[in-house]
Amino acid sequence: MSAPAVVIAAPASGSGKTTLATGLIGALRRAGHQVAPFKVGPDYIDPGYHGLAAGRPGRNLDPVLVREERVVPLYRHGAQGCDIAVVEGVMGLFDGRIDENRTEAVAEGSTAQVASLLGAPVVLVVDARGHSQSLAALLHGFATFDSSVRLGGVILNRVGSERHEQVLRAACDRVGIPVLGALPRMAELEVPSRHLGLIPAVEHGTAATVAVDAMTELVAAHVDLRAIVALAGGSVHGPAWDPVTELAAAAEHASRIAPMSRAAGIAEDFVAPGEEPSDADAMTELSAELTPSGPGSYQQLTRTPADGRDEGAARRLRSGAHTPLGVVADAAGDPDDRSSSRPVPLIAMAGGPAFTFGYAEHRELLIAAGAQVAVFDPLYDELPSGTTGLVLPGGFPEEHAGQLSANERLRTAIADGAARGLPIHAECAGLLYLTRTLDGHPMAGVLDADAEFGPRLTLGYRDAVALHDSALWRAGARVRGHEFHRTRLVRTGVESAAWGWRATGSVAEGAVVRQVHASYLHTHPAGNPDAIARFVAAAQRFGQ
Repeated sequence: MSAPAVVIAAPASGSGKTTLATGLIGALRRAGHQVAPFKVGPDYIDPGYHGLAAGRPGRNLDPVLVREERVVPLYRHGAQGCDIAVVEGVMGLFDGRIDENRTEAVAEGSTAQVASLLGAPVVLVVDARGHSQSLAALLHGFATFDSSVRLGGVILNRVGSERHEQVLRAACDRVGIPVLGALPRMAELEVPSRHLGLIPAVEHGTAATVAVDAMTELVAAHVDLRAIVALAGGSVHGPAWDPVTELAAAAEHASRIAPMSRAAGIAEDFVAPGEEPSDADAMTELSAELTPSGPGSYQQLTRTPADGRDEGAARRLRSGAHTPLGVVADAAGDPDDRSSSRPVPLIAMAGGPAFTFGYAEHRELLIAAGAQVAVFDPLYDELPSGTTGLVLPGGFPEEHAGQLSANERLRTAIADGAARGLPIHAECAGLLYLTRTLDGHPMAGVLDADAEFGPRLTLGYRDAVALHDSALWRAGARVRGHEFHRTRLVRTGVESAAWGWRATGSVAEGAVVRQVHASYLHTHPAGNPDAIARFVAAAQRFGQ
């Protein structure tokens, strides 16, 4: 059985979900529970605070990035060993991806969709400022809007006085919604924020721990924890997500699709598992719009057979070998096994204050694919010795540009590695780090572009198509990703874009240079296990 869950939602953003969810996680943990923390959507920041409160990694549940069918398995994976789960929602309860063609009442990627998939009750956090008797009408609407979502209770946040609380409780009683807590206004609990939201817990340091402790105390004092535990529930079935199984399924799918896709003249990864091969019209049209004919254009690419697959690795994946995650995490299997002629690839993964965006499943998949993972801090560290692949995730490099630039030995090592064909997977912050300069500070200089802080926020999901072969994707691969940045590239001479998609017009984004794949687009590795296997295979070839 999986742990029962409560979903913390709100009528709108800014209602106090993160404070309530983080404090609830901490308070339940102090009460002796093993709490599994989750966040709906692609948010990287809130899970950092959840992790501090829970003492275990915060994880994301995003039906858009991983597909609906993976939400329950990922939940079961993340909740293993726990007796209760707290799922913090995103935006308002019914807010999600805006899709005019979607016929379902509940938006894709919404908190309501995830609550429905889990069969878990929703606790609505209401910012009580400005509310009185009309709160009853608001609660009635949220409780009856969609029958697949069960509103189990409400927590009143930022209550002004005892009299205010009495009026609000009476309004809740009128529509039969139990009040599970009432929190007074506490301005000192506000966590500092910047242009992309809260400052990540890793950057906030000791202050983040102090803030989490204060949230925990507040919730413990003003929320009925016993009622929350009694309310928690769910109806999830089937196996938990497993990185070894996912990689084996991806390998089997690739081997099944390869002959058909080569015969049709399309890339293997263009077809998602469970779909039949397409005629690749979308990719061809995008490529024609985005890339001029000539050397290096998509039309000039020569298709080659799939890279030789390591059948031994596939057998190891199917055998179920698995190794726990650590700062330096060992690959599945024995690296000292003399019967294997293939070295174990070492994937260096950037961490620290400048590179805080990432998913726990990323390292788990890398390990399951046969790699070791070494986490390092680009502010201070050198590139780990023996690195055969490099992951530069998202974060806030613009806040640490001076320190990143000062680590010249690392910048030089990465530039030299890229020139020699080192596989590099760079997303958002990683993209910025690989440019010539970031806000005037010298960076690694791998990409022919400069980066600077921009005038507006770029935010949203993208349905993208890979325009060129890379260390992660074959040309034609379809990917769902998410953009979340307020920087931009300028004075760019990049010729081979990583992705293409349609927005108001056709967009070409990112760069593929040798074995470097760099982009603003954030992807979820659990939704793209084939890309992880391909990247580890490229790292293994580089090591040889």
